This record gives sequence, structure tokens and C-alpha cells, in this order.
Amino acid sequence: MLDKKIIEEMIETAIEMTKMSYTPYSNFKVGAALLAKNGQIFKGCNIENAGYTPSNCAERTAFFKAVSEGVKEFEAIAVVGGQNGVLTELAAPCGVCRQVMMEFCEPKEFKIIMATDKENYKIMTLEELLPMGFGPANLA
Repeated sequence: MLDKKIIEEMIETAIEMTKMSYTPYSNFKVGAALLAKNGQIFKGCNIENAGYTPSNCAERTAFFKAVSEGVKEFEAIAVVGGQNGVLTELAAPCGVCRQVMMEFCEPKEFKIIMATDKENYKIMTLEELLPMGFGPANLA
């Protein structure tokens, strides 16, 4: 269960990560903080590319960092984003990021915290954001 202190820490970390975003084309800065079941927090920011398709979202950056370090069990992710880094509304993960989450997370349990600051956030499960998602269980 996520307590308020860890939620606030994750949101603060995600906000910090917007400052690391490389977004010369869209100027839409996104930060993420991924909480592993072992308590580690992996940070991510979005990284754009002139070719667009090689760009990478903040959520996937955090997941790929964690997996590349041998961590594959996750509890929650905090996501923030806004034009020029101004967080005015909740930013939900894109479809590709939701699919990556399906690879490593239990849809009914994994929490996605979308926030503009520590007081204004919404928590949804992966299943709520990706109903009838396709994942490893579908191939078993």
C-alpha cells in the first residue's frame, strides 16, 4: 500500500526529472519516478529525437533503467508533464508506455500516480488505464 509520504516523494522526484527532459521539438517536458517492490525509485525523463520515432518517454526511460539494472518487479509510477515544464493538468502515460507497463506489472495492482504537484494527483491502476491489456499472461 502506498502511503502519503512515498506518494509525495515520488511526485517530487518526477517533477525534478522534468528539468532533465530533452524536448527541443515539443517543449512538453515529462518526468517519472518508478517505485520498485524492493523500495528503489528509478527516475526517467522524456528524450526527443529529430526523427521522432527514436524518442523515448519518461516512463519507459525509468522502466528500461530499472530492468537494465536487474529490477523487474514494480509497485507504482508517478508521472508529471506540461508544456515548457509548467504542470497545469494531469499527464497520463501514452499507449506505448502502458504496454511496457503490462510487460512487467500486475494490471490490477500496479498504481499510476498522475500529478501536477504533491496536493493535486490522481491514482489509477494499470488495468483502469489499459482495460483488456495484452501482456505475458496472454501468451502462457
